[in-house]
This record gives sequence, C-alpha cells and structure tokens, in this order.
Amino acid sequence: MEQIDVITAISHPLRRRIIDRLLLHGPTQVGTFARAFDVQVGSISHHLRMLQKAGVVEQVDDPSGDRRTSWWQLSRRSFSWSSEDFDSPSDALLAREAQRANLRNQLDRLKRWYRDSDSSDWSGFNTDTLAWATQDELLDLQERLLRMLDEWRSDIDGDDGRERTPVYFFAHGFPTEV
Repeated sequence: MEQIDVITAISHPLRRRIIDRLLLHGPTQVGTFARAFDVQVGSISHHLRMLQKAGVVEQVDDPSGDRRTSWWQLSRRSFSWSSEDFDSPSDALLAREAQRANLRNQLDRLKRWYRDSDSSDWSGFNTDTLAWATQDELLDLQERLLRMLDEWRSDIDGDDGRERTPVYFFAHGFPTEV
C-alpha cells in the first residue's frame, strides 16, 4: 500500500510530467525540466523537493562531475493504490481524488492519441476482458501485470540503434456488473 504522502505528491500534474520524463530519460538536470516544460527553474526545484520528501526522486551527481548543477533520478518506477486501503476518511478521500486525477491523465493521453493518430505511422491497441474473480485474484493480476511490464521494459535494448518513441500503457481492473 502506498503512503498518502506519496499518492498526493505524484498526483500533481507537473510532478507527474517530471516522473514521466525521468522514466523515459533517466537522470535529468533541473534546467532541462524547466526548458522542456516551459516552467521556471524555481518551480521545478520546488516540485522535485516535494517528490524527494515523498521518496519518489533523489538527487544524484552530475554525470560530468560539475557540482554547480542539480540532477535528479527516480527512486522507484511504479505506484499502486486503492482508496479502500485507507482507514482514515480524509486519507481515503485524498486517495480517491488522486485516482480521479490519474484517470483524467490517462484518458487525456488516450484522447490525444486518437485525435492525432491519423498522421501517425504507429498503430496502438486496446484490449479488455471480463472474468469472475475475488479481490485477491484481482490483486494477483495487478502484480503479474507489473512484473510483465518491468520485464518488457528491461528487454528493450536502447543501444541497438533503432529509433524509439515514448509509448504509454495503462490498464484498469475493477469490480463491475453485467
């Protein structure tokens, strides 16, 4: 279960963009974030400190050894939570709002893909299924998907000379009625 401070830290839209950039590009300098997002360096530094406080990112040495620059990397690569994990009504409310913000982000990305996909050489996919399961079986599915995604990512040879583009994947599993 995620701690509520982690959930609230990663739910901010700019912090989510910082996390996504770190996932794709690895350790990054503060000025690079500022230029990429057209945001002031001070604002980026503030959001990085909030993520650091939550244990999501950590400051690292500049790869070139220059001690005048501030570089950051992810401390972890994935996050998972349910509002039902929290006994405190206020924490459950924060977790639910974070779930809503995450869903809005996911759906906005999907809408952009469909809006812009006419001109793309890429074809995406969608998939869904329906099955009978217990809560424990649904959690098992989540764990299996996370392991599979980690394995898939680690199998990609970024040094093979092939051109790559960022790819976004999301899935939801939840109880439903038929």
